[in-house]
Amino acid sequence: MAAFVKSFFVFWASWFLLFSGFHCLAKKRTHFVVKEAPYTRLCSTKEILTVNGKFPGPILRARRGDTVYVTVRNKGRHNITIHWHGVKQPGNPWSDGPEYVTQCPIQPGGKLKQKVIFSTEEGTLWWHAHSDWSRATVHGAILVRPKKGTTFPFPKPDAEVQIILGEWWRKDVMEVLKLFTTTGGAPNNSDAYTINGQPGDLYPCSKAETFKLMVDHGKSYLLRIVNAAMNSILFFAIANHNITVVGIDGDYTKPLSTDYITIGPGQSMDALLHANQTPGHYYMAARAYSSNANSTFDNTTTTAIVQYNGNYTPPSSPLLPSLPAYNDINSAFNFSGSIRSLNSKDHPSSVPVNITTQIVSTVSINSFPCQENHTCEGPNGTRLAASMNNITFTNPSIDILEAYYKHIKGVYGENFPSFPPLVYNFTAQDLPLEYQLSKRGTEVRVLPYNSTVEMVLQGTNLVAGIDHPMHLHGYSFYVVGWGFGNFDNKTDPLSYNLIDPSFLNTVIVPINGWVTLRFTASNPGVWFMHCHFERHLTWGMETVFIVLDGNDSTSKLLPPPPNMPPC
Repeated sequence: MAAFVKSFFVFWASWFLLFSGFHCLAKKRTHFVVKEAPYTRLCSTKEILTVNGKFPGPILRARRGDTVYVTVRNKGRHNITIHWHGVKQPGNPWSDGPEYVTQCPIQPGGKLKQKVIFSTEEGTLWWHAHSDWSRATVHGAILVRPKKGTTFPFPKPDAEVQIILGEWWRKDVMEVLKLFTTTGGAPNNSDAYTINGQPGDLYPCSKAETFKLMVDHGKSYLLRIVNAAMNSILFFAIANHNITVVGIDGDYTKPLSTDYITIGPGQSMDALLHANQTPGHYYMAARAYSSNANSTFDNTTTTAIVQYNGNYTPPSSPLLPSLPAYNDINSAFNFSGSIRSLNSKDHPSSVPVNITTQIVSTVSINSFPCQENHTCEGPNGTRLAASMNNITFTNPSIDILEAYYKHIKGVYGENFPSFPPLVYNFTAQDLPLEYQLSKRGTEVRVLPYNSTVEMVLQGTNLVAGIDHPMHLHGYSFYVVGWGFGNFDNKTDPLSYNLIDPSFLNTVIVPINGWVTLRFTASNPGVWFMHCHFERHLTWGMETVFIVLDGNDSTSKLLPPPPNMPPC
């Protein structure tokens, strides 16, 4: 009898553990179905590309160190790829997502199982399409919680809320892309900004759907903020409320209390909102920061409502926050320059000090002369372009990662320069027209494993001086210095912060200014670097780093999965 009972217990215990294991694994698997769906905004209805029929798309939830498997099925009309923005993917660029860099796109009717490997990230990140302009509507938040048994390095909030900032065009965004790439000019401005997919009640036909954050007086709320806008750096604030920034780009920061934030496209922030004001209705609002007085931009304001629970007489209209002026450069960078890494025992900073690889790269708007039978609506009858170190990046016909892994020749060159090939006063007001002409190419930079890299990104005043939100895949980097004007390699390094600089995956290079980044090249693979203004990416402001393998098995590029889509 005892033996029977023991066998019975072992049998059911085994099934329980097996079922529990499948259940645990199931929680780390999800499906993204990319498809068109009708959405109504600004008094009109159009079909947009969505994931699982949602805009913004579903939240991907994980804990620090998790691995999540996402099967992406393309049921739409366009090619698609998905990028897990800010997820370092150790040794696994195969699932990183940028088309023709780490994969060929998933064609309509196709699918791809992506392995998303989380490592040191903690906080808010996001995912988005990385093909054509699909990310305008194909995007969503990634929420990375601390490991079980650990907690936030700040008081636990009463609730967590995603705040995704975006842009909306009345036209099909693919038509916007097609038009400006055909004409050679700039793209049409968006017609609205959005908060969680809604323009807000300052726009026509938007009052009923305006997003509302319901709060209880005395409680705190962790706002997980993402700027998913295509071409705009944004100011964001909540009327009568300060917020406390506690994280940026998946890394914790020293708490920073502020009445507004500056957030570039690609950046994500964690901020605490304390509901400590007189119960009422208050607008949260976002609008563009635009440093170039001569450029056109969407100057509208998107709003949502922070609404206190309770019995009170609501105001006739919510209070609007006081946002900095559109062209307030000092406010934009006073905020960005105030962010500091937490640099605590549990979340230390590790800034590279002994640099082995130094790179200085210009980031510029350029132009090409008009060719016969081409439309040229750029300045002075040219076609607009963009570059890094005077190279306008050209996508190859097969992806660079496959070419690197299979040793296929002729797909890319390895001659991305360490220094600008043209040296001049980069931020002068009147620059010769011949400096505007860049060279087309597919040039990458090869980095030895574990090399310590310092990269200076220098903005120029060619064609149109403007800020550039630069994003590096596969890595976060320390922003050890920044400034306006031309970088001075003798005096500027004297003021570098090597103790607690911000640790980002996307940094805003100020108009006619510079930033210095440092990172250790300890993640082997093929990694994209580009401006997160989508128009600049389309024009060619990008390059690729190939980080070579290390000597042991833990420092080598993982083999490709069996289901990569063909070109």
